[in-house]
Amino acid sequence: MSVEENRELERRFIEEVINQQNLAAADELVAEDVVELDPFPGQEPGREGLKGVLRMLFAAFPDQKWTIEELIAEGDKVVNRFTWRGTHRGDFLGIAPTGSQVEVKGVVIDRFDDGKIADTRILMDNLGLMQQLGVVPTPQQD
Repeated sequence: MSVEENRELERRFIEEVINQQNLAAADELVAEDVVELDPFPGQEPGREGLKGVLRMLFAAFPDQKWTIEELIAEGDKVVNRFTWRGTHRGDFLGIAPTGSQVEVKGVVIDRFDDGKIADTRILMDNLGLMQQLGVVPTPQQD
């Protein structure tokens, strides 16, 4: 696959799988044995593990939308700097719904092989998310 084809696959993953919450599309875009290099707490391996995390996020933030802020591709890798926004309406890692609207920034690095995501690494502002949910106090400004 070309660099541009990998960029398009990344865009499709964000739009179809995440924003449209279409987990069936993950079967087409993600390798069955995908490796999550920085797994979510409790994440099972492979594509089914990824889909499990996404189901939990969809239940916790049912209106979430991801925006690609920057997309960089080279060779078989695509780097996606993103922002996602949503409302906390369901259980999230044992945190009862707060109704809080959140905005979370992050970066994902996906490696593609034969037209599918073969391994992935996502780094998000988890501290900022927990502060927005009221779980971790926000430092006071003087």
